[in-house]
Amino acid sequence: MEHVTEGSWESLPVPLHPRVLGVLRELGFPYMTPVQSATIPLFMKNKDVAAEAVTGSGKTLAFIIPILEILLRREEKLKKSQVGAIIITPTRELAVQIDEVLSHFTKPFPQFSQILWIGGRNPGEDVARFKEHGGNIIVATPGRLEDMFRRKAEGLDLASCVRSLEVLVLDEADRLLDMGFEASINTILEFLPKQRRTGLFSATQTQEVENLVRAGLRNPVRISVKEKGAAASSTQKTPSRLENYYMVCKADEKFNQLVHFLRNHKQEKHLVFFSTCACVEYYGKALEALVKGVKVMCIHGKMKYKRNKIFTEFRKLQSGILVCTDVMARGIDIPEVNWVLQYDPPSNASAFVHRCGRTARIGHGGSALVFLLPMEESYVNFLAINQKCPLQEMKVQKNTVDLLPKLKSMALADRAVFEKGMKAFVSFVQAYAKHECNLIFRLKDLDFASLARGFGLLRMPRMPELRGKQFPDFLPVDVSTDSIPFKDKIREKQRQKLLEQQRKEKTENEGRRKFIKNKAWSKQKAKKEKKKKRSEKRKREEGSDIEDEDMEELLNDTRLLKKFKKGKITEEELEKGLLTSGTRSVETADLGISDLEDDC
Repeated sequence: MEHVTEGSWESLPVPLHPRVLGVLRELGFPYMTPVQSATIPLFMKNKDVAAEAVTGSGKTLAFIIPILEILLRREEKLKKSQVGAIIITPTRELAVQIDEVLSHFTKPFPQFSQILWIGGRNPGEDVARFKEHGGNIIVATPGRLEDMFRRKAEGLDLASCVRSLEVLVLDEADRLLDMGFEASINTILEFLPKQRRTGLFSATQTQEVENLVRAGLRNPVRISVKEKGAAASSTQKTPSRLENYYMVCKADEKFNQLVHFLRNHKQEKHLVFFSTCACVEYYGKALEALVKGVKVMCIHGKMKYKRNKIFTEFRKLQSGILVCTDVMARGIDIPEVNWVLQYDPPSNASAFVHRCGRTARIGHGGSALVFLLPMEESYVNFLAINQKCPLQEMKVQKNTVDLLPKLKSMALADRAVFEKGMKAFVSFVQAYAKHECNLIFRLKDLDFASLARGFGLLRMPRMPELRGKQFPDFLPVDVSTDSIPFKDKIREKQRQKLLEQQRKEKTENEGRRKFIKNKAWSKQKAKKEKKKKRSEKRKREEGSDIEDEDMEELLNDTRLLKKFKKGKITEEELEKGLLTSGTRSVETADLGISDLEDDC
């Protein structure tokens, strides 16, 4: 493995433990990266650190090694239940990755126990595991860690356990705050001792991170590590070994271009980013069917229990395709990713940089490609100025196979695919409307017909954004979409059962309306007219509104209608009740049955 050489590990002012050096050599890290050589000495000298470095620069080792060295130098050894260090990270995948790297270093030191607390696992089991094995070093996501502080009733007094805390690390600090974890972070900080070393690590320093630095760090040393070389400017935010491309193509050409690219790079490892979970579900299924001979996997934030397994499995693959959302954009280190493909540009510019950073990590080369619509081409200049991220054009591939008819055939053959496609289209449009750079990504400029063709839709969905619009360039299929069955026989059986129930209810309701309108009310027509005349005469004579007796009759009639609609009384009981209560008031008669039903 090739590294940016900034000095050997032996050159540190505070020498590392021989076993730590041994692990570094085993893992193939003979030299420090710039962020490591800048951060580790300060951390080991009791300084709080706020470090900013480009993604893929080796930030994980920059805090794992100081944590181990600090705990090894403690005068008093940590007991099983005492927590010496906490590492907080925004996503489960990143937490799993850090825990894995950490385990390489704690293996030679059996006196240290480590524990992983993330969502998607049973919290009760996490409590039991901590009570049995302890956790001197905790790697956690904010929500689960906050939850653990509240589980005192289950015999876990974590607030007491963290009194021995030496080091707190907030990894991907900007993402922690961007994902809405600020309240959880503040709650956690209240439980932690003030006398500790704190490290904030991120690829970008936002105003929120700056606020956290002021609140959580004591006289912090700020570190900003930029890459050297002519190719990288002093403010470039992507690795210098990354080759960044863009391709401009129409919405109904994009999917064909993507499949063509993946078919020609089967022996490589790819991350394919989409804007929404629904798009991942839909296009992941499509790629699985259309790109043969390659392992295609999907991962997104709404997956609860499968994410960890999928992430671990994909990391071990030599080649394959991971279809994902931005849940995989930050800090994730997947070995030897050749291409990062951005089918949809991200909702904000900083996420673009983080996505690209999943390749070209720690000395490796890598490439990234973003697909843009013709109306979005100015995004290239925007990225060059706003993110210091230059892109070079990749021409549209000619003579690609048109796979959109196959997408339609898949939807016609399986209702699950049809529904996924509709849901994906709707979610994409809604996400597009919320794009941070809305001067470039303008919803009103979208060619919805071309977009729908690109999704392989059978018909346009009903949604507010399309209301009142005409799409002459989109031809819906000449098939009733209600007749499309589920390929899964159990699901189809349930659907047919539900449809039959709905048809039955509709027939019954139509029968009820017909009976009430044509029979029950017509029998009282004479009484209504008589009542109406009497009421009008009274108003003229007395100048009053409806009398108490009339109002009572009106309320009684309304109650009877409600009961009948809910099936609590029969038609005969309704008719009898209405006749018994006397003729209805003029206001009720004027309302009509349909209005009363709406009120009910």
